[in-house]
Amino acid sequence: MTILITGATGTVGSQVLHFLDGCDADVRALTRSPDKAKLPAGITAVQGDLDDVDSIRAAMNGVSTLFLVVSNTADELSKAMLTLNVARDAKVKGIVYLSVFKGEHYADVPHFASKVVIERMIEVYDLPATILRPCYFFQNDAQQKDALLTHGVYGMPLGRAGLCLVDTRDIGEAAAKELLRREQSATSLPRETYALVGPDVLTGPAIAAVWSEQLGRPIAYGDDDLVTFEQRLRAFIPNSRAYDIAIMMRRYQTDGAIASAAEIEKLTGLLGHSPRSYSDFARELAAAWKSV
Repeated sequence: MTILITGATGTVGSQVLHFLDGCDADVRALTRSPDKAKLPAGITAVQGDLDDVDSIRAAMNGVSTLFLVVSNTADELSKAMLTLNVARDAKVKGIVYLSVFKGEHYADVPHFASKVVIERMIEVYDLPATILRPCYFFQNDAQQKDALLTHGVYGMPLGRAGLCLVDTRDIGEAAAKELLRREQSATSLPRETYALVGPDVLTGPAIAAVWSEQLGRPIAYGDDDLVTFEQRLRAFIPNSRAYDIAIMMRRYQTDGAIASAAEIEKLTGLLGHSPRSYSDFARELAAAWKSV
């Protein structure tokens, strides 16, 4: 039987494929343009788009296990619900769904709330799923290169309440392990949930201090100004999405997103090692920047 990976060429999907590379399973990667997709050897590219139900039905033919990730867009909820319905109709025996950490607590953040609705669907219909709930990604901060190197500032307004940020490599590894566990089982397995988090509670100023150490120069935390932050985002993404992300940052500033010791221990058990640290990520990225 077959594992189908949605979002296969994206930030998370590409990591899932990396950790599935060489596994004893038939893996398909859903992509709009199979002829252009750069995939690991042994991964089969299949044409499909979550906007097109017929293409999803065709791609799901013969699939037994599904990895579902849906990008943050205005129609995220409908895409995810339709894809899960197709998977249910196809009688897949396993699903791994990428949700979000603390989604149930942040009811005012649109792209968090949509994922909570999907989790509710999984629960109500007792779908055989593992729900993965990642916190803010380390790798988002690769976009801070110019601010860090040119201006000496860490510009993400994460605030001072604290977050347990996560490395996308841990997300990909966790997803791959759960996909294989479900794929290799003779029967459908019960639902499972994991918080995907890093081992440290980090604030905006603390992250600036990490970069100061790794770059060997003073790095300041920018500020908590969400008005300016939203305006900057509008230069790159639709206005509604920029506001959505600014609302998320507001909640991070006021409430934080801190994992419990039990959540970190459970993730460690799944990975077989401690979650990667932000300091290690920053060290690797700083070295890569210096080598260019």
